[in-house]
Amino acid sequence: QVQVVESGGGLVQAGGSLRLSCAASGSTFEITRFGWYRQAPGKQREPVATISGTRGTVLDPSNQGRFTISRDNAKNTVYLQMNSLKPEDTAVYYCNVQTLRTAAGYWGHGTRVTVSS
Repeated sequence: QVQVVESGGGLVQAGGSLRLSCAASGSTFEITRFGWYRQAPGKQREPVATISGTRGTVLDPSNQGRFTISRDNAKNTVYLQMNSLKPEDTAVYYCNVQTLRTAAGYWGHGTRVTVSS
């Protein structure tokens, strides 16, 4: 199994930046992909960005130019750097970790991002 913990959320003004972290522990040698997703109030969870050894980094087109996903393999941690934040980026951000055994992956509890106008 893999345990997933997100951190780095908070309150920021529009135009500001935040860096989210997703730390994985446990059977990390089985990890195939990290993904960031977000869920805004009253909306469905949506993909933000993924990173894997086979596909590299994939960003949702709406976030390109503002968000960057990166990985520190030594720490089994993935980062989501978010710049030029907008009020519509307000959501709970979740990390999903896929492994060789579990295509559905493991979810963290999320970290809340609030962008004020």
